Order: sequence, then C-alpha cells, then structure tokens
Amino acid sequence: MSRTFANRVRDNGPAPDTPVTIYTGSVMHHRMKPKQHRFSYSVFSVLLDLDRLGEADKVSGLFSINKFNLLSFHEQDHGKRDGSDIRRHVEEQLTQKGLSAPTRILLLAYPRILGYGFNPLSVYYAFDAGNALSAIVYEVRNTFGGIHTYTVPLEPHQVSDAGVRQDHIKSFYVSPFIGMKQHYYFRMLPPGQSVRVRILEKDPDGPLLSATFSGERRQATTANILKECLRVPLLTFKVIAAIHWEAFKIWRKRVPFHSRPAIDATNKGPEKRNRWISLASNR
Repeated sequence: MSRTFANRVRDNGPAPDTPVTIYTGSVMHHRMKPKQHRFSYSVFSVLLDLDRLGEADKVSGLFSINKFNLLSFHEQDHGKRDGSDIRRHVEEQLTQKGLSAPTRILLLAYPRILGYGFNPLSVYYAFDAGNALSAIVYEVRNTFGGIHTYTVPLEPHQVSDAGVRQDHIKSFYVSPFIGMKQHYYFRMLPPGQSVRVRILEKDPDGPLLSATFSGERRQATTANILKECLRVPLLTFKVIAAIHWEAFKIWRKRVPFHSRPAIDATNKGPEKRNRWISLASNR
C-alpha cells in the first residue's frame, strides 16, 4: 500500500472532525550509541475525540468504548487508570501549567486488540476556542506498570509550517538500557491527513535514540478495521513482544544496564501487568 504522508502543516489539513479515526503506518527506532540498533514495524493507532466517546462507540460493530471487542478503547488504560474521566485528567494537567480548559482534546493511542492493550506512548492534543493547538500532553508508560505525563504548553516560537517542536527533561524511568540523564526533543506533525510523532533523545554527549511514528488517515469503518487487523495481526500483542525481542538483541550487543531508581514515585500505579524487564521501545 502506497503512502502519501504530508510533510507540512499547510498540506496536512485540519484535524479530523470524526469521533474516531484510524492512522495506519509504521514505527521506527534508531539507537545511535554505544551500539547501533535500528528496527521498524507496521502499526496503526486510533485518534479519539474525548468529548465524543459515545459516538465513537457506534462507528462500527468491531469497535467499542469500555467494552470487549476486536478493537476497543478503555478509559482505565489512560490518565489515572481508575476509569475516571480522562478529559478532566488532561484539564487538570493543563491547569497546573496555567492554561485554561481546552475546547477539544484528541487522543492518539493504540487500541486494545481482543481486550489486550499496551501503549508505550499516548499523545493528547489540546485545542483552544479558536481551534488552534494550545498544548500537547505526552503520556509515557513502561513495562513495570508505571505511567508518567509530560505536559507541554505550546509557545508561538515552537510552531512552524514544518510542525511543532518541543522539548522536556526526562524524569521517568523506561528502559534499563538508557539512563536518566536525558533530554527529549519532540517534533510533531499534528493530526490531519497524516500524523507524525518524532522523539530525539539526547544525553550530555549528544543524540542517543530517535523514535518516529508516521501514520496516514483512514476512516474507522468496519472494512478498514478489518484491513488493519489483517495488515497488523494482533497489534498490541505484537508491540509488547517486539519490545522484549528488540531489547534482547540490545542485551546481546552488551549495551550497559541502568538500574531502576530506588525512589521513583512516577513508576507506581495500579497496573500489575507486564512487570518483566522494562524494554519499552528502548526509550
């Protein structure tokens, strides 16, 4: 299937006005040191309007909100992970940064497949009353069951026709093969015809890891859901399996191991799954 990813905001168009949209594409990771390691996998994500989850529940017999299905979205997988309102959680994060409540919030994440879900990174796009992007919330998860959010208000100098450029100091332990003295540099093409998420991770000596997701918009129809599930069978099972397989290969390359910090409140949470060695896409 050919790809027609947009590279500029002016070519990408506005965010979808549907309650749920599929973005089909691939994820790539490139580790630059101390040993080179690169991989790419086909994946797909869903973009959900958090104010229209009721409508999203009705778009297809194969997609559900908070119920088992071939594809599903469960609010308890995100935010406080207790089933409480995710929109309110994002609003609280933005309020702490001095921002008013957004008029619209879109969430880009992997869906559950046959009831199983795992999201190394979920991205919330917050829009103001003029339908302009006002902030991005990056929700990072590790395989120890921890979750952490980086809330980054959008500043005028961060926006150009190439997209959005933001950065944040790393404060959450994810991979045992990467230390904590890191800085994230985000390069985002907000959702439109295409969506792009790029993260460059740097340590004090320079670039260490580059990770990218590029996706192209598809309507969340029953036919397209089936197509994506056939193109990427058992998506989220594949994600967690790939995390461990790629980390095993990194371990074989004798990349140094970094222990989990002794005191790390952000790594605590109600989720008990996946408490194996945290490979978490090598971030």
